[in-house]
Order: sequence, then C-alpha cells, then structure tokens
Amino acid sequence: QVQLVESGGGLVQPGGSLRLSCAASRINFNIYTMAWYRQAPSKQRELVAVITSLGTTNYADSVQGRFTISRDNAKNTVYLQMNSLKPEDTAVYYCKANFASVGYWGQGTQVTVSS
Repeated sequence: QVQLVESGGGLVQPGGSLRLSCAASRINFNIYTMAWYRQAPSKQRELVAVITSLGTTNYADSVQGRFTISRDNAKNTVYLQMNSLKPEDTAVYYCKANFASVGYWGQGTQVTVSS
C-alpha cells in the first residue's frame, strides 16, 4: 500500500521558517510529479508548489519567492522550505504524488503562523 507521510509542521511566528517533508513508500518515486497543497479552514484546497520528475518547479503566486520545493529521489522524499511565513499561510499542508491518472495523498500536517 502506497504511503505518503508528511512531517515538519508546527507553530511559528510571522516571518519565521519551517521545512516540511513528505516521505513516500511503495511507489516508484522517481517517475512521480510531487506537489504540496494546503487547505485553510472554510477554504478549498489549493496548489502551493509542484516539482516534476525532471525537477521542473512551479509555485502559486501567493508563495512565489518565499517557498521552495525540492526532492531527493534517493530518499523518496519531497520538501517544502517555507520562509517569511505569514498568518495567511496557516493551513493543513498535504503532499500529493501524481503519475498519469494515478494520484496519492498524504494525511496532512498543520502549519500555524501566529504571534
């Protein structure tokens, strides 16, 4: 059974940083496009950042220049480095693995930005 396990969330003050990790198991990680989504209370889930199997990245306008997505294929892990965090970044963050029509979600990790 495929597993995606996120970690690294928590409480941080505005302007602070966090690094999220998503460890994948039981998939051929190298061929999957990996993405981070987030869902704030009473809002729809939104795409934050994506990295293809070739390492091409793309970001939502709201996080461009503050967040960096990366992957380590040797560790089957995708990361999201989040800097200059704002209260509006508060959400549950999910990672997703995509290949063709197949997709898998992690269980999510809470990020709270508050003073």
